[in-house]
Amino acid sequence: MKIRNIVLVGFMGTGKTTVGRRLAKHLNWDFIDTDAAIEEISGMSIPEIFRRHGETRFRSEEIVLVKRLLERDGCVISTGGGTPLSPDNWEMLSQMGYIISLYADIDTILERIGGSSERPLLKAGRDENERLLLSRQPIYDKADLTIDTTKSSIDEVVDEILYNITDRLKDGILN
Repeated sequence: MKIRNIVLVGFMGTGKTTVGRRLAKHLNWDFIDTDAAIEEISGMSIPEIFRRHGETRFRSEEIVLVKRLLERDGCVISTGGGTPLSPDNWEMLSQMGYIISLYADIDTILERIGGSSERPLLKAGRDENERLLLSRQPIYDKADLTIDTTKSSIDEVVDEILYNITDRLKDGILN
């Protein structure tokens, strides 16, 4: 199967957006951040969607967006932390690209995201976020490749991704 895109999955604060932007620039591909795309389409911030309509509405927006992305090629797609949790989303993400899971330990994640009010699920505190991370990890682990970003710089993560996909790029498996 020809892989048309690279899809980054993982918990919040693992580096999906930052790594995705840098990787897309290196590959000269488009970069799509699903959370930013939902904000643009809905005209509301993620916290506002959660506050006004709840998580269920936000997750339905994710499904609609992922369906639209099936038509795209040559993109690095950074998904929201909960996007791959839906079996339908996972199936579509698998169809559209090579899935790379970014991982970091809970202390690193909390340090990276700090007290960000832009993260609706962050308000739960360390223990709840650790539980959430552990509950989601088996889904993230289904990715084609997993990279631990805990002690790595952005460039080191991008280099590791490029190292792992170089043969596929040469063979024309990745467009």
